[in-house]
Amino acid sequence: MSDFEIVARSDFSDVTFSLEVRHPLMARAAKPGQFVIVMEHEHGERIPLTLADFDRDKGTITLVIQAVGKTTREMQQNCRVGTRLHALVGPMGIPSHIGAAKKVICVGGGLGVAPIYPQARTYKESGAYVIGVLGFRNKGLIFWEDKFRACCDELIVCTDDGSAGIKGLVTEGIKQSISAHADIDEVVAIGPPIMMKGCAEATRPFGIKTMVSLNPVMVDGTGMCGGCRVKIGEVVKFACVDGPDFDGHLVDFDDLMARLGRFRPTEKAALEAWQESCRLRGGAGH
Repeated sequence: MSDFEIVARSDFSDVTFSLEVRHPLMARAAKPGQFVIVMEHEHGERIPLTLADFDRDKGTITLVIQAVGKTTREMQQNCRVGTRLHALVGPMGIPSHIGAAKKVICVGGGLGVAPIYPQARTYKESGAYVIGVLGFRNKGLIFWEDKFRACCDELIVCTDDGSAGIKGLVTEGIKQSISAHADIDEVVAIGPPIMMKGCAEATRPFGIKTMVSLNPVMVDGTGMCGGCRVKIGEVVKFACVDGPDFDGHLVDFDDLMARLGRFRPTEKAALEAWQESCRLRGGAGH
């Protein structure tokens, strides 16, 4: 039996939840920016999830998941404390280059707030002045604010509807930070492609190095399938082995978004079929 036991779970909203999984070797090896590939059960889909946290002393890793498709909704339903994941492979991808930046803005949008956390913490540990900018649709979706306050020198929370923090997108937080600090060395942004594109455009006029973490469709995570091709300037890269971090000013975000949209009909059909089977079994697939 695989021993990837779920030792803790938190539900942040009706769609977002975290799982803390026991895996001492992975916890010891994990670095900010890396990801894992998870299979919930033997016949399940392989899904890539960025490491949201790791605790070397406890021997655990933390994944934050949004229940949007068939597999993630299935995990939301089935993954409870005491249950086990069928497979957990990683850490994969090139770790984020923390470097010697003295002042950094770490930007997380929605679910991207989770994987930006290890980067903010590591920048702080390396002696940098860290400004956190977190964006959510509304107050009810905010999570981990306390964790960020513990490792950020400044924290700006943005909500689309103004129910918490400043009203507006994370780009408002970036603009505020740049106007208050003329010496920003680097911006790191993780979130939906349209958000990361906005961050890159916000920093471009100032020439501030901006790194983003890309999330294309991925199957094996080892560069074999080619599903995670991304265009970086004039070059094609594989996000799984060349990334997931890339220079945001060079990423072709329109191509990335087009590729992500290509499988929507298939994903929708898979979700509907699963919901129907749950309904027939009297389960909670809705």
